[in-house]
Amino acid sequence: MLYHVRMDVLIPADMDADKVNELKATEKALSQKLQEQGKWRHIWRLAGEYSNFSIFDVDSNEELHDIMMSLPLYPYMKVEVTPLLRHPSSVRDDDS
Repeated sequence: MLYHVRMDVLIPADMDADKVNELKATEKALSQKLQEQGKWRHIWRLAGEYSNFSIFDVDSNEELHDIMMSLPLYPYMKVEVTPLLRHPSSVRDDDS
C-alpha cells in the first residue's frame, strides 16, 4: 500500500541544541534504514520549510502508523497521510 505523507517538523525554539542534534541524527539513521528496506520509497524536502513529502510503501495502515510513531521527531511533527491507488491511465508498471 502506498501513502503520501506530509511531515511538518515543529521543534520548540527553546529545546536544548544537543537534544535536537541527537534527535535529528537518530531520525536520519532510521529514515535511511527504512529507505534501504523499501518502506520509505521517496522523500523530498519542501523548499524554505522544515517539512517533507514522502512516499511510504507498507503492508497496512497499522505498519505505517507504527513507523510514524517510531520516528524520534514524531512528537514534534504535524503529519498528514493520504492513501494512494494506482491510476488506471498510468503507463508505469512499478507504481503500484
